[in-house]
Amino acid sequence: MNAVKHCQISVKRWGGINSDYLEIHQFIDHTKSICADARHRILHTQWAVNHIVVPIFGDTLINSDGKSVDIKDMCERDHLLMDYQNKFIPTLSDFVEALSDNDINPHLGKQLDQFHNDYIHNDAISELMLTPLAYTGRLKSLLITHNSWFINTILPKIFHTKPLLTDFTIEPSMLFNAMNFELWMDNGITYPNSYKKLEQKLIQ
Repeated sequence: MNAVKHCQISVKRWGGINSDYLEIHQFIDHTKSICADARHRILHTQWAVNHIVVPIFGDTLINSDGKSVDIKDMCERDHLLMDYQNKFIPTLSDFVEALSDNDINPHLGKQLDQFHNDYIHNDAISELMLTPLAYTGRLKSLLITHNSWFINTILPKIFHTKPLLTDFTIEPSMLFNAMNFELWMDNGITYPNSYKKLEQKLIQ
């Protein structure tokens, strides 16, 4: 589903016009530029909405009808759930579980530590960059935040930092090249592990 269709859903639910919502829906899907298939949907998580989308766009927007719209609610109902047939919203752990250990540098810990030391000199930024590890307990989850895309695209929007003109030691392709394509990513054909118990209950 493209950004315009998501906007049409938002207009039907909240009122206003497409352009009231277009920038947000385009942003949630802009990771298609670095991964063209459904693995790109790392921003289709509560983690991303809470820690990235809302800090960038704010808690609410006022649409063309003058109505206040909760951005978190709008993202969840009109974008994330819609892309998974209204079945679920995947967790960050679901995406991290799809990362194959066989396709990850065995010296990843040292590489991530050096990356963090080289580029993160602010406590608030450091805290955000480490949230994937706090949420999943998996070191490889830091590939989501420790890469050139996150440093030069996400952080400037949240913290108004300046993009860095340098060769980065970790690029986003390292994340997606290590990520297996799971059927749940493809518009909710199956359920991710975080929803397996719910799936069993629905079957019963």
